[in-house]
Formats: sequence, structure tokens, C-alpha cells
Amino acid sequence: MIASWKDLCIDAVDPHLLGPFWADLLGRELHDRSDGYVYLTGPTPHHRIWMNQVPEPVTVKQRVHLDVHAAAADDALALGATPEDVTSFRWKVLRDPEGGELCVFEREQVPEERLYEIVVDAQDPQRVAAWWAEAIGGRLHEDGDAVEAIPGAPFEYLVFQQVSEPKTVKNRIHWDVDTDDVRLLVEHGATVLREPDDDIKWTVLADPEGNEFCAFIRPEASE
Repeated sequence: MIASWKDLCIDAVDPHLLGPFWADLLGRELHDRSDGYVYLTGPTPHHRIWMNQVPEPVTVKQRVHLDVHAAAADDALALGATPEDVTSFRWKVLRDPEGGELCVFEREQVPEERLYEIVVDAQDPQRVAAWWAEAIGGRLHEDGDAVEAIPGAPFEYLVFQQVSEPKTVKNRIHWDVDTDDVRLLVEHGATVLREPDDDIKWTVLADPEGNEFCAFIRPEASE
């Protein structure tokens, strides 16, 4: 374990549209900073979700999406989601107000934590799941394509599902990690996409399949 779960980030053309949707769906508190940033909070700092404003709308299927617990898919539809496929699976595939895919798992009793899984498309699910298990802890699921019990993570599974097509555009959902040394992640197989500069204090990296994530140096490590 060379890093730890920090928080989640979702790209949005209009954070003031998408933020309230995800806050209500996940039972998080919505915050609007004076500098325009919108973010959600929960019981711990690890529950934080940043709504990052971007100019590009959703144009292709997302390679990262969220699975959520809900009493009914209608709850999400009432918040502004639209149906994509509500008959083919035991879960309901919807789109959020900006067109991003999500899956609703209907429960008779909805858990207090409504974020169920983060799901990532992958060409080699077992390889990238093992990579993340080693990077941020947790244990591999028996099928080898998911990581469970990630320390601090406010969800049950980080799932990698088999797809044939390679990644072509930036993921609209990514996560941040804390680490003592970014070089440890690079030595583990991550690729640096952007170093800290005048605009950002974190390092933007990609995992072995090109999934972006951001690494923050723990304060105690920089002293």
C-alpha cells in the first residue's frame, strides 16, 4: 500500500446542475464555495466529491461510472435522471442530468451509505484490479476483477469490467489519493500526466490502462 483513498471527482459542464443531483441521490451535503467550486461532503473527509467544471459535454460512453443503492430507480428519475436501459439487467441503467451513465440497484432496505461501487471499463480487469489493490490497499475479490475493503473508501467495491475497446478520451469520473512520495506510484507503474505547477499543487497520473487519478502529498511527508 503506497497510497490511500482521498476523495472522488466528477466532471460537469454545469456543477450547479450536477452537484444537487448527486448530493440528493447519495445523501451528501452540497457546498458552493465563493470561488465557484461545488463539492459534496459526508460523514468523513473520504466522502467528499468534487464537481469539476469542464467545457466538454458527454459525447461517448463513460469508462468510469457509479453504482448506487436506492429504494427505486424512480427516485433517481425524479431528481433529473433519464432511463437508458431499465429492463435488461437486475439493475437499472440511467443517465444523470448531463448524460453520464449510472446504475441503480433497487433495495428493500437502502443502506446508509448509498454509493455502492465505482465501476471501470478495462481491457485486462484482473491486471488493473491487482494494480490498484497493491497501490491503495484492500483485497482482491475472489474473481480477481474487483477490489474490496479499501481502507477509508466510502463504497464497497472498485470494480473493473471487461470491454474490448481501448480508452480514447479523458475519464469524467476519477479519484484522488494521498501518498508520501509520488515516485512510489511511478515505480509501481503509473504514468505522470502533469506535474504540480502554478495552477495545481497535485500530480496528475494515469494507471496502467490510462485511467487518470490525482496524487496529493500528505502534509506530514512534506515537512
